[in-house]
Amino acid sequence: MPIGFEASCRQFRLRAGSTDYVMAVVPGGYLAHVYWGKAVPDSDLTDLLRLDENPFTPETNDRDRAVYLDTLPLEYPCFGIGDFREPAFKIRAADGTSACDLRYVSHKIIEGKPKIPGLPATFPTEESGCDTLEILMSDQKTGLEVTLCYTAFQELDAIARSVRVRNCGSEKCTLTRVLSAAVDLESSDLHMITLHGSWARERMVERCCLHHGKQSVDSVRGCSSHQYNPFAALCEPSADEERGEVFGFSFVYSGNFTALAELTQHDTTRFVMGISDADFSWELSPGEEFCSPEAVLVHSSEGIGGMSRTFHDLFRSNLIRSPFLRKPRPVLINNWEATYFDFDEEKLLAIAREAAPLGIEMLVMDDGWFGHRDDDNSSLGDWYVYRKKLPSGLKSLSDKLGELGMKLGIWFEPEMISPDSELYRSHPDWAVQISGRPMTLCRGQYVLDLTRREILDHVWEMMQSVLDSADIAYVKWDMNRQITEAASQQLPASRQGEVLA
Repeated sequence: MPIGFEASCRQFRLRAGSTDYVMAVVPGGYLAHVYWGKAVPDSDLTDLLRLDENPFTPETNDRDRAVYLDTLPLEYPCFGIGDFREPAFKIRAADGTSACDLRYVSHKIIEGKPKIPGLPATFPTEESGCDTLEILMSDQKTGLEVTLCYTAFQELDAIARSVRVRNCGSEKCTLTRVLSAAVDLESSDLHMITLHGSWARERMVERCCLHHGKQSVDSVRGCSSHQYNPFAALCEPSADEERGEVFGFSFVYSGNFTALAELTQHDTTRFVMGISDADFSWELSPGEEFCSPEAVLVHSSEGIGGMSRTFHDLFRSNLIRSPFLRKPRPVLINNWEATYFDFDEEKLLAIAREAAPLGIEMLVMDDGWFGHRDDDNSSLGDWYVYRKKLPSGLKSLSDKLGELGMKLGIWFEPEMISPDSELYRSHPDWAVQISGRPMTLCRGQYVLDLTRREILDHVWEMMQSVLDSADIAYVKWDMNRQITEAASQQLPASRQGEVLA
């Protein structure tokens, strides 16, 4: 079984492929990180915590609990109780205070993997099954219950982590930081690998030595961004593509994120990953629940290449839900650089007639087919056919492509709105904006407030009408600007910090 609990030493062991991840409940009821690395024989590993060397263990000597907490490798560290390293969890209680003290309550082991409501996440398959450990922690003062979720994949060196927070108290509480994973590593001699870039040079690899203090990548753009990818790895200095120990972290989330490594004064390394707390807050009334996105942790003793292959295998087989998952992708041609906005049905068909004999199977009609879109200054939000260019509509085009043995693909950017659009003229308040503050244009467009159900439904209905009108086999979905003046007209002031989450 990939997950076990040894009651005599209160130790949890997750075995994922050839990797072990070990935690233990220690004096004071805290949950400590014991070990993460190549699988080792089943035994009590809690000696690795060296608790006997610390004279300030609460059960034997409580005079310096803060020293104990500032050296203990906490599995899910909280702000304000003595651990002064980077926290994973922070709140604003009803009395305005920020401290939280999570202690172990109970645990359960589940076959398979529960879904995370409303969020993408990995899942088990027949080829790669998994089990899940849920550890319930609680804060006595506020009544907050925090469930730490760990899923160990049986055939892969991968562990998925997420957090579920429930307000079981009697007063409202605001979450101001809920990261998805924290890991303390004994080593101080590590390199950090991150991916940065910009348009046309995405995912550039950067590798640097950790130094004392904090190093991070993040995004506060409202999206994960190609500026900094929601990924990081820590590795030993000698690690290369084929050899060396590597710890990889990938965040399954497309919004704001942070990935941070801290080399402490005690020459240990803490790594945390999750939703960025920049302009983040989430109000929890009694009985309400918040679920964090998922972070995937991968260990490799076969270098960076071993880590990469594990991520690829997991995400290909255990994250993508699509009937096209194992089908060969069609060879396609996109009209964009051939025509930009200057096209009509005949121009598109002329491209297709040249392409079909070469074995090209799909024509993707890019930007410019909707509203009155002759350049990029209008019509986002008006998702209906531009009859000047396509007088016979999309069905005529898809049928004629079908006669050539080709499929039709189509471009959308449904989360955006142009000031020059029928939708904006009818609903200027549907754009993300702060009342009384000038709105910032980018690429001549604004962002729609899809936190509002009526806006989401309207956009979906327009897209559905388009997609139902013809045999459309593929959607190219763009997001060409980030979010500024992040606010929602339907949320009260106390909940504006939820917009970017």
